[in-house]
Amino acid sequence: MDKGTGLRPVILIIALVSFCEARVVKVPVGPLVHVAGQAVSIRCDVSYYEGPRDQDFEWSLVLAGDKLLSLVSTFDSNFVDPSMRDRVNSGDINYNKLGDAAIELKFKKVRATDSGVYRCSTPSTDSVISGNYHADVELKVIGDSLKVAPAIPKSAVSEGESVELQCSATRGFTEHTFLSVTWSIRKGSSPVEEILTFGPDDKIKVGRNYTRRYTDGGFQLDLRGGGFYGLVLKRAKPSDQGEYVCTAQEWVRQGEEGRNWRKILEKSEEMGKVVVTPTVPVLRVVAHRVREASTGGSTFEMSCRVTGQNLKNPGYSVLIRFEEILGGKSRKVLSLSQDSVLQLEEWSEPSRIDSVVLEKTGQLEYRFRLYGAQVTDRGFYYCDVTAWTRDQSQDWIKAISAESNKIEIAFVHTGPVFNISIHSEANNVLPGDTVQMKCIISILEASPNTGDMTFDVRWFQNTDWAVDNGVQPLISMDRWGVVKKTGSNDTSLERTDQHTFVLSLHKIQDRDVGEYYCTATPWLLSPATGAWNKEKDLTSTSSFLSVKMELWESLKMPVGYGLAAAVIAGLLSVLLGLAVAHCCFSKNPMHTPRPRNKLMDLEMD
Repeated sequence: MDKGTGLRPVILIIALVSFCEARVVKVPVGPLVHVAGQAVSIRCDVSYYEGPRDQDFEWSLVLAGDKLLSLVSTFDSNFVDPSMRDRVNSGDINYNKLGDAAIELKFKKVRATDSGVYRCSTPSTDSVISGNYHADVELKVIGDSLKVAPAIPKSAVSEGESVELQCSATRGFTEHTFLSVTWSIRKGSSPVEEILTFGPDDKIKVGRNYTRRYTDGGFQLDLRGGGFYGLVLKRAKPSDQGEYVCTAQEWVRQGEEGRNWRKILEKSEEMGKVVVTPTVPVLRVVAHRVREASTGGSTFEMSCRVTGQNLKNPGYSVLIRFEEILGGKSRKVLSLSQDSVLQLEEWSEPSRIDSVVLEKTGQLEYRFRLYGAQVTDRGFYYCDVTAWTRDQSQDWIKAISAESNKIEIAFVHTGPVFNISIHSEANNVLPGDTVQMKCIISILEASPNTGDMTFDVRWFQNTDWAVDNGVQPLISMDRWGVVKKTGSNDTSLERTDQHTFVLSLHKIQDRDVGEYYCTATPWLLSPATGAWNKEKDLTSTSSFLSVKMELWESLKMPVGYGLAAAVIAGLLSVLLGLAVAHCCFSKNPMHTPRPRNKLMDLEMD
């Protein structure tokens, strides 16, 4: 093989390596945009070079016709052009060595006249000239033309109103630069808090404490053009109160592909203070009598009108309340929810469910009607109204409640006046006996004739168990004569005449001892309407029942227990004696008895 032919691949590889390692001088990708008066630095790097590790650099300004205006040099102090010597000597233009192979050209306060193309050069220290020995970058120096003009057309608003923040940001130079505008707020002595930023890439960045509100539509951008940047805070809240700041920033792209942003200018202006006056919900309810219940059995009707302020799309629930005496304990009659659900409350009996009506008769009006008014219905009626609003999840939340004035049902009672009493044949009886108690309902000399009447009668044991506590009666009889027994006692109840109800306690036991009383509810048949009207409940005094015990009966159990105990103790004593005798006096196997023949011998002697 020819030796020259064999060396060719080696020479080619060496050439390729030498080419790959050719000197490279590199500066940032331009143009570099800066604002006049700012400090500017331009970096220059050299790589893949031969010779000393520490490299020298020269910076020049490229003029027309590819002429160079010398600025600074790391190895020649006379390199600077005379026209630039004052600026270099004063340090306004200078350089800073960043390492063996890097340098930066520095302007303390760059001027508009400094705009141009700057060249970074490196003297050759290579054995072979290869690569590049200088690189150029354009510097653009723009004036400080950024202006910010903030405004708030209406700085004092009520809660729930909208607040418009206006900010105009303009600049004289637009090439290669981009704007962003930030709205911020300062609450008291707290640091400035970012609300929202628009730009520089036409994107929106929301402050972390305002993300939810922005998502819910609480912010609206007004970008009408011409440098106008508006932000509308919808449905202002007391937490929106504070000092607002508008900040404009000017940006340029940097990096080889312009992926990064570099801020070159920023200006902030305080917009002024926004005051948000909290609005307290107001609710007022007025009741009017529509129809008077002048007599028993007639119809009572009242209306309740609702007026509300500072409530957004409210719903109202209405509860009709009743007080027997003014300012006394109230009871619920009927309710209508904000979703129009009607519910009979604690006041009425199930049998009277059709006698009360509550309905919505207008946008803000509700009507309550009571058919067949009775004596027990007399008292004061009023509306208890609650306003509801919906939260962000559309669930009802309570806003405020209010009560109306009270309307009285006060027709004159023309029925009879009743009296109730209790009579017992015996108050001290023997166990196993039967005792009877009478509940007698009488009518006074002054009551008018009311026609037919009937009674609901209930018997109770122990007056400590009040009817109001929900205690069930021992036994009861309704006005149709149906008897219902709820106690465990052996009892019966019968009506012996129109006004007498007899309670029988059979086979008296200790548990029957106590106080007994009866209650009665009169029902009157109205000759005029043919309807049964319920009167007020009657409660008798109490009668105490005791059970007496005979001598033998009182001693029977103690004597029986004593005899049994004595028998058991005697048996235990006998058993214990037998056990001791058996253990202590039984034959000892180690003992040998005396021979009987020796005894006989002694006798003979």
